[in-house]
Amino acid sequence: MKKILSLMLIALVATTFIFASGNKEESNDNKVTTINVATWDLSANPSVIDTVKAFNEQNPDIHVEIIDIASSDYTQKLSIMLNGGSDLDTFFVKDADTTKSLYDKGQIEVLNSYIEKDNFDLKEYNGLTKNFTFDNGNIAGLPARADWYVMYYNKGIFDKAGMDYPSNDWTWSDFEKMAKQLTSGSGPDKTYGALLHTWQAMVINWGVQDGKHTIMDSDYSFIKPYYEMALRMQNVDKSIMDYGTLKTGGIHYSSPFLTGKIGMLPMGTWFMTTLLDKVKTGESSVDWAVATLPHAENVPQGYTVGAATPLCINKASSKKDAAWRFVKFVTGSEGSQIYASVGAIPGRNNDSTLDLICDIEGMPETLKPALETTNISFDRPGVDKVAEINRMMGEVHSLIMLGESSIDDGIAEMELRNKEILQK
Repeated sequence: MKKILSLMLIALVATTFIFASGNKEESNDNKVTTINVATWDLSANPSVIDTVKAFNEQNPDIHVEIIDIASSDYTQKLSIMLNGGSDLDTFFVKDADTTKSLYDKGQIEVLNSYIEKDNFDLKEYNGLTKNFTFDNGNIAGLPARADWYVMYYNKGIFDKAGMDYPSNDWTWSDFEKMAKQLTSGSGPDKTYGALLHTWQAMVINWGVQDGKHTIMDSDYSFIKPYYEMALRMQNVDKSIMDYGTLKTGGIHYSSPFLTGKIGMLPMGTWFMTTLLDKVKTGESSVDWAVATLPHAENVPQGYTVGAATPLCINKASSKKDAAWRFVKFVTGSEGSQIYASVGAIPGRNNDSTLDLICDIEGMPETLKPALETTNISFDRPGVDKVAEINRMMGEVHSLIMLGESSIDDGIAEMELRNKEILQK
């Protein structure tokens, strides 16, 4: 009965099984170990497809099958699978702030013994593993991919306005001024200087960019200047698209940029591969480039905000050794090269992987200096109750941007609810 329920659960949550190197049957003497790996939106992630294919080819005694789940359903369905005892061996964590809660539930295998046994070097992760290290040193996952915020811009809109492109050392004040200057037209023909997507990260992240604050702080006064900027741009300069319009229309950030409606877009490095694909297939003709993220006057150039995608092992897996070999491959040097070759920034990132990314046909010529960072602050640190805090801030963020709450009242509400959550 338990086996039947497990199979039914996998059928319920897995939208597609992908056999990365063709169908491969287990040999009669059971020398081939099949492991199941959960991920999301596989067709949009060639980095995962290619690493699994390479792993299967190089490890004939292990066969990886991918459970592909829709992005919007992934976190919930992953939880269902782990709670239900399904035959899942390894999994990518989409929302990194949920890693701690999965660890606390005893659903993630601690990797320390595997790392020590294989003398696996963690230094090349550039400190990213600290967000998945709990209880004084227990490593719950290794970063397969890293992403951080940069500024995308439409060169054609800058050229039309006769303006210089953004530099790699500029401030949020510069960004606000440029957005106002780039804005032109009206109605359906209007060109906006910029777009701030509906996520609270599009305001709050600029406050944690300094590396001193996090969303877990009890005093949120540090985000006030960025809400003031966002509301000036929305309500006074009208240089960004209205939050209410974006929200009610369900407008994805990619659409206005790909159709040439906005001059600048702060967004994660993951958007590069989308731009490459859309331009390559002729779905967009945008002439795009990238600059480093603007910074506050008192924040050094090269500081940005980001996150990493960990690959974890299910504590309930009966094939942990095989699962570890897969984790080690994907997050190791070879997997990193494969990720970079398709434009994804691997967790194990260095000059070599950056060069691979920048050499891809269609990437802007000036990309590498725009990707060079001196500090990446985590948008959601790996601590207790961070997911609850993040959800709470998102709720209040909507009220502020819709004008249903003043900035001061909204920040006071965040601080009050922060204390209530942390005191539970």
